[in-house]
Amino acid sequence: MRKLIIAIDGPSGAGKGTIARTLAQALGYRHIDTGAMYRAIGWKAAFDGIPLDDERAVADLAQRADLVVEGDVVSIDGHDVTGAIRSTEIDKAATSVARLPRVREVLVARQRRCGEGGGVVMEGRDIGTVVFPTADVKIYLDASAEERARRRAGDTAHTSGRAGREAVAASIAARDKADTTRAVSPLTVAADAVHIDTTGMPIDQVVEKVMTLVRQRSS
Repeated sequence: MRKLIIAIDGPSGAGKGTIARTLAQALGYRHIDTGAMYRAIGWKAAFDGIPLDDERAVADLAQRADLVVEGDVVSIDGHDVTGAIRSTEIDKAATSVARLPRVREVLVARQRRCGEGGGVVMEGRDIGTVVFPTADVKIYLDASAEERARRRAGDTAHTSGRAGREAVAASIAARDKADTTRAVSPLTVAADAVHIDTTGMPIDQVVEKVMTLVRQRSS
């Protein structure tokens, strides 16, 4: 069976990570979370004291960093940041560095190298539109704002409870605006992507929808 490039895009809390991981495991493919790359760069910039709006310095960091993002492990320059990058502070840092054109250029090149040869499920916000516009399967996952806030508020990386959900909802709204309005690689639905609204939909049902598309493309 031909190894495919599967692109999964969508906003925060739409279920990209869960679906991408489950799908990759079922297919025996690599799972690559490109959002974690921006998070790791944001974390390392803060760790090194590099201003997040210094485009040249952050791009240089992205170029030289020993960055590993595959499966459930994220490390940068020897630091295991798998847990550290899942916080509201790093949400903001990732948003800042993701708006920098030179940083995106560096990381998109890395992402394309990671996906060469297929056999990969890559998730992000511009995979089907910019990173792999000719991906074999393109999925755009979405969900209602309320559903996405509920999911994120229930994540141990974020605060919980009523106040936590309100804060997470505000954070998601801000991230949505930043992602959809940035000048370079804004979040948008690729013309040939299959749009799936995951609101109230069980994970196995979403996975089965995507698996049906994969089987069609690989036959």
